[in-house]
Amino acid sequence: MNIVACIKETFDTQARIFLDDDGNIDENDMKYVLNPFDEYAMEEAVALKEKFGGTVTLLTASARDPKATVYYCLAMGADNAVIISDPAMKQCDAHVTALILSRVLSEMKFDLIFCGREAIDDGASEVPSRLAALLDLPQVTIVSSLEVQYGKIKARRDIDGGTELVSASLPCLLTTQKGLNIPRYPSMRGIMMAKKKMIRYMSFSDLCIGSKESQPFVRVREISLSKSRKGGEILTGSVKESVAKLVEIIQKRTSLCQ
Repeated sequence: MNIVACIKETFDTQARIFLDDDGNIDENDMKYVLNPFDEYAMEEAVALKEKFGGTVTLLTASARDPKATVYYCLAMGADNAVIISDPAMKQCDAHVTALILSRVLSEMKFDLIFCGREAIDDGASEVPSRLAALLDLPQVTIVSSLEVQYGKIKARRDIDGGTELVSASLPCLLTTQKGLNIPRYPSMRGIMMAKKKMIRYMSFSDLCIGSKESQPFVRVREISLSKSRKGGEILTGSVKESVAKLVEIIQKRTSLCQ
């Protein structure tokens, strides 16, 4: 079974975000990690390879060189990696990202494509569905359990108010959700072997993507940080006195907002 895991390098969830003088996110000294939802994609891909045999190919696109994150995935058990690294990726939206990935995948043979349900940096959750449409593949999103047998998959996916059971023929694209599995930590042997695995670098020119195709449909006009919240106010005194103060504060703030 040949499996492709599409991953994204994102800001560490614990990192504090700052803006530079141009109003863009300051990436100096920023720590990058594997997108958390993509960890479930990696684990499921490697687990299926261990069960059925075959290969796991890692695929990612970035404006920077995500080598550290790629090595982490190779240490988890991926067999090789393809990195589309191009400065133009900085301005790409979900449509262009999906187009880039589809150009690589259209030249590959695969049974399954795994993606995380969303990237935590933008939360758009668009790339997997756009990718499936470009490749004309069936897709099952937000998968929380999976069975693969006889050239088909049976998946349980989360929906509002419950779950849904879905079956699809291979090849297909799946997006992974928390609860699907427990991602492994790379072993020392895996870390050592990762250095010997093949990483192929590609650029927009290698994929014949010109300036017109790389123009995004959606552009970020402005980035702003959330305003810091004021500390809470503690009301002292008896319950009657505290309630009276609270009503007074609410009335005052309501009048200011009108």
